[in-house]
Amino acid sequence: MTETGPFVVFANFLSDLAVDLDEGQILTTWAQQAPRKAWLLRPGDVFVTPVPLSREFLRYVYDLTGVPPESVAVVEVPPAGAVPLARAVREAGLVEQVRALAGDRGAALLPTALDASAIAFARDIDIAVHPYPTVEAAEAALPMTMLLNTKTGFRETAGQLGMRLPVGRMCRRPEAEGVARDLLRDHGRVVVKPDRSAGGHGMRFVSRDDLRGGASLPLDPVGGPEGLWVVEECLDVAQSVSVQLEVSASGTRALFSGAMRTVQGSFTGYVSPLPPSGAHVSDELEEWGTALGRHLADHGYAGPFGLDALVEADGVAYASESNIRRTATTTPHAMVTRLTEGAAGAHAAWSVSKGWTRTPMGFDEALARLRASRLAFDPDRGEGVVLYADAPPDGRSWRYAVIARSAGDVEEQETVLAEVLEFEGD
Repeated sequence: MTETGPFVVFANFLSDLAVDLDEGQILTTWAQQAPRKAWLLRPGDVFVTPVPLSREFLRYVYDLTGVPPESVAVVEVPPAGAVPLARAVREAGLVEQVRALAGDRGAALLPTALDASAIAFARDIDIAVHPYPTVEAAEAALPMTMLLNTKTGFRETAGQLGMRLPVGRMCRRPEAEGVARDLLRDHGRVVVKPDRSAGGHGMRFVSRDDLRGGASLPLDPVGGPEGLWVVEECLDVAQSVSVQLEVSASGTRALFSGAMRTVQGSFTGYVSPLPPSGAHVSDELEEWGTALGRHLADHGYAGPFGLDALVEADGVAYASESNIRRTATTTPHAMVTRLTEGAAGAHAAWSVSKGWTRTPMGFDEALARLRASRLAFDPDRGEGVVLYADAPPDGRSWRYAVIARSAGDVEEQETVLAEVLEFEGD
């Protein structure tokens, strides 16, 4: 993230950029990750969050980042249901407070998702949208941003840019079953994906047996009765990988790459850099990502984005989707980079994941366990475990990051962590 004046960090997880706002429950669940944005805060910044942050977590973040607590402002927006964060701010009567906190200091809005609501909010408080010079420039990028956060928009654009894609077709919801049956004639399984989806939401894997004997294809009510869907061959996936890049005035550059941890197509974690088993696709991933970045820049986009791919058992990679926004790994990577600056030796590997404790616990208890076992992140060594998203509402589903010298060290620390926090299944 390029340094500039103060930021209004705008955790608008409740956004129509990747998923329809009708999908209220999944969006509300995702919004629980908003506390991780605290790792981006610098002196003078304002943090607008849809969920409260515990005092213990904020103290922990400030201690590790060296940010004086009195130098930042945290605006917690009361729950308003499945509505965009900007609307929730208005309904809570907080617009003037945020405008006053941003002040006349050259501040810029730093949204999680560049959507119409965030752009309108930037206008409300009279600031630009990072990294665009004007609100109008950000607005001009919105059509392409929206398009490439859809499955159909990505398939069409990726094909034009020469990326290798799984065999598949785009269709309307009523046609999805027929398209699936057609593809199943040549492929043992297919995956059926709603056009606007993230994190595997609404995705369904279908085999020939599932549609035998006149059985129908049940789909989640995503996208409405005439919504767009993509039906693709189900690859023999050995690894799900991604490269994260950034478009700026100087061009497109790759920031980092890694392997995604998934369960039935849903994202559960990430490890960077790419392990040796996937390193051979790194150059191709960056080539595809750079081409996509040029295309985005040609349509006015600036900022971070990700490109995901599936690597088959034979080692061949297929592009699967793009995420034109700050992704689930963008902020953790920024956190890792920030925490390891000046440490004794540069970090070589990191991971983010989630574990379920057998019994609920509070933030201080979880942190105390890490410190007692010498697992807690050590700024001097530049490695250890970070509780990067505050205590979960249920006290059990903990998100964490591991920073270490090597992939082997990451794996070793995760094994010990599972014992220390008593994760289920370990």
